[in-house]
Amino acid sequence: MRRGSRSPEFKADAVAPYLSDPSHTFEGIGKDLGVSRETLRNWVRAERARRGERGTTSTKTKDVSVREATQQEPEAEIAALRAELKTVRKENQKLATERDILRKATKFFATEMNW
Repeated sequence: MRRGSRSPEFKADAVAPYLSDPSHTFEGIGKDLGVSRETLRNWVRAERARRGERGTTSTKTKDVSVREATQQEPEAEIAALRAELKTVRKENQKLATERDILRKATKFFATEMNW
């Protein structure tokens, strides 16, 4: 598919997860859909502007809103990454425990099989 030839429906479907859940990142959604994070970021900004989520049409107010949104995006991404790291650490601990149990079981059965 040529660059810039994505349908409006595709763009809307790509933007929806990011706007609906702050734990999603441009990077993650972009990888899932095969678009760059900057492309997705631009689509999100366009959708927010279409919805009027950036404030008034005043240039000064709009610039402040853009700066605030730009500052909030990394903060939201950092919070999402921290939550993901916490989940991954829990899963890693669970897997380490299961691995230890399996090692002990293997040793036990290895000694039992030597008649």
